[in-house]
Amino acid sequence: MTTQAAVYRGNKTFTLEAVTTPPPAAGEVQIDVAYCGICGTDLHIYLGHMDARVGFERTIGHEMSGVIAAVGDGVNDLKAGQRIVVRPLDHCGDCPACNAGHEHICHNLTFIGIDNSGAFQQKWNVPAHTIHMLPDDLDLSHAALIEPLAVACHDVARGKVQPSEDVLVIGGGPIGMLVAMVAREAGANVTISEINENRLNYARSVGFETMNPKEVDVAKAMNDATGGKGADVVFEVSGTQPGVDLMTAAAATRGRIVMVAIHASKPTIDMFQFFWRELDLIGARVYRPNDYDAAMALLAKGVVDCDSFITDIQSLENIQSAFETLTQNPNAMKSMIRISEDV
Repeated sequence: MTTQAAVYRGNKTFTLEAVTTPPPAAGEVQIDVAYCGICGTDLHIYLGHMDARVGFERTIGHEMSGVIAAVGDGVNDLKAGQRIVVRPLDHCGDCPACNAGHEHICHNLTFIGIDNSGAFQQKWNVPAHTIHMLPDDLDLSHAALIEPLAVACHDVARGKVQPSEDVLVIGGGPIGMLVAMVAREAGANVTISEINENRLNYARSVGFETMNPKEVDVAKAMNDATGGKGADVVFEVSGTQPGVDLMTAAAATRGRIVMVAIHASKPTIDMFQFFWRELDLIGARVYRPNDYDAAMALLAKGVVDCDSFITDIQSLENIQSAFETLTQNPNAMKSMIRISEDV
């Protein structure tokens, strides 16, 4: 069957190409993809930062929603017509991490849509174990937010955020904003530190306290706002050295710092503060199946205003211009691609 796929060809270029999608193999599901969001990793790929890993013949994309078109042999609990999302992690099942029950950080993890073919195509074959069923009343465009929201659920769970705790989120991009929303739903008092005025305005429009580190000493302001205590939990989502400097300066005694961002180069960390205030530094990577369940529940509850969070939806034919716009004017919360008009 011939369908359309956006193929990364290097040099900041996607080409829309006709591809032949084989039937799903044993243990696989074939999906008619409806929507796929553009994430920060996709932008890194577009900018050429991951060419050695991705190559120049890859269809990427993983923040998706769709409908099952067909199932392969041995797939008995899924059927065509079901509305689904994909948790795009394929683990080996026999490494120290998998054997310890941490399949999401498998030593040999394949991130589907980065390490192999992804969702910026009309038909997509994936392992059946990655499928999560959607509730009937969830709009498919909204459902494409489940993957990044699951990231935020995992981050907040790793930070063990408790009601009434003071939380500082450093970086108000899409993931930072979702982390803030999940932490607020957990009962925390959340402040967002961000330098982009459009993102600050969005954060304020959905009810968050904000600080611009270009205008205020955020660490001092957090201490002043908390009676000299500081933030009980800090999420570093900026991926910048100033963000790393702030995470230790703003943390309370025995505060928890959750490293969410992927840093392009090794940052310098003030280790003295970990000794002085007995801080905890916590890594957070991707998500577990229960984080997907939590994300679906939060969407159903209306914790995310999906219509305002989705900045724009463009057709698959316009994917090149969508990426160009995001890199030239990075103010969007979530840009989304409509993959198939008839799903």
